[in-house]
Amino acid sequence: MTVSGITPASSATSSISSSASNAASAPTVDYTEFLQLLVAELQNQDPTSPTDPTQYMSQLASFSSVEQQVQTNSTLDSLLSAQAANLVGKTVTSANGSTSGTVVSVELSPSGGGASATLQNGSTVNLGPGVSVAGS
Repeated sequence: MTVSGITPASSATSSISSSASNAASAPTVDYTEFLQLLVAELQNQDPTSPTDPTQYMSQLASFSSVEQQVQTNSTLDSLLSAQAANLVGKTVTSANGSTSGTVVSVELSPSGGGASATLQNGSTVNLGPGVSVAGS
């Protein structure tokens, strides 16, 4: 039985090898590619020594969970960006009260660790618990 769009295991293996060498340019496998690799692996497994199907289901469940987390993180980043844009022009005061001013720009951390606001006077305030915001 053949499934259209599924490459044989040997082609998939060479594809994986070339993908691994280009890891910097394409470090992820999407859900469809994962399913294609899973089906190719099932089709080409040794019938005298089949792999335990629970392992496949476990891998599929793990992959699905990771994909959902990536989508959730993307949604949260979008929400954070929208909220950050709303701070421009408002007055913020740092949690310890030592820095205050009008926000001219907000920079989101590339690692997802929060955001910092740049004020008109050039100082920055890390946005987080205890920071107060006043409209202007």
